[in-house]
Amino acid sequence: MKIGIIGCGTIANNAHIPSYINNEKAEIKYFCDILPERAEAAVKKYGFGIAVTDYKEVLADPEVVAVSVCTPNKMHSEITIAALQAGKHVLCEKPAAHKYEEALAMQKAQHETGKILNIGVCNRFNAGVNKLKELIYQGELGEVYQVYASFRSHRNIPGLGGAFTTKEIAGGGVMIDWGVHFFDIVMYACGDPNPLTATGEAFSKLGSPIEDYVYTTMWAGPPVKDGIYDVEEGITGMVRTDGPVITFNGAWAQNIDVPEMYIDFIGTKGGIRLQYGSDFTLYSTKNGMLTTTTYKFNAPDMYQNEINCFIDCIESGEKLPSHIDTNIITAKMMDAIYRSAEEHREVIL
Repeated sequence: MKIGIIGCGTIANNAHIPSYINNEKAEIKYFCDILPERAEAAVKKYGFGIAVTDYKEVLADPEVVAVSVCTPNKMHSEITIAALQAGKHVLCEKPAAHKYEEALAMQKAQHETGKILNIGVCNRFNAGVNKLKELIYQGELGEVYQVYASFRSHRNIPGLGGAFTTKEIAGGGVMIDWGVHFFDIVMYACGDPNPLTATGEAFSKLGSPIEDYVYTTMWAGPPVKDGIYDVEEGITGMVRTDGPVITFNGAWAQNIDVPEMYIDFIGTKGGIRLQYGSDFTLYSTKNGMLTTTTYKFNAPDMYQNEINCFIDCIESGEKLPSHIDTNIITAKMMDAIYRSAEEHREVIL
């Protein structure tokens, strides 16, 4: 199955490309990037494929069955819609788009073409998340009535002044970058409940002026001194759903040097704390006693699982949990949080 990689940056090289290489059903034919040196570096690194700078060249090749869209958020909708209309299946990195209306346009194109459109919410292919979901569905927690998500770091604004902190390119800051993963885990584990209301406040306090920002390391860096910083580094709020109430605190940067990357699922019979990207602990009671249960399990690479499932669903037509129809719920919720923060009021969905 011939594949095109569109965007040859970090997520492509760390996740998509090696996972396709490890799948015996797939063969990468194109490495595409607007920076020719990136595309050419991929060809040189992996020893195969064609380097191009225009994604339309990839879409024009009838041999290409599917593409991975690994570009900055701003280009997700344009490339994805063009790919679907060209008859290609698409795995688009998260978030679906940098604006909710663009995500809706992507969903519309998927419905019209019938081609597969999955979003790169990789945690739906994470063994720990799926084991946690099984416990919830088996009733180990009873009624899950509240979920709290914390995605907070000390001073970790990525590439300050660059694409990550430019709203026109990224669509937002810590929520659209980190929060999308946390919210997606919550929605997935709880059965994708329908959001009813959203309240949020966003903070852009520490990254401006750029030259005064103090930090130790900076991924996606270094800082662009004359760049743009018009997104949030912090966000907090609450979402009511027809399932649990979701509360959250997120920060790329805060003046507390205690990283907290976890999700608490709180139920009537028990609670689970999931350490992001790691394991989880169940707290409950039994025979009049308090209990703490830890679990060990095999945890295959979630990106490999994601790519394998994408390839398999192209053959089978199976609708995966990462399908745009599911992801659009999270996109709608995040859009409402951003609107609430901008208007300083609760948004009813």
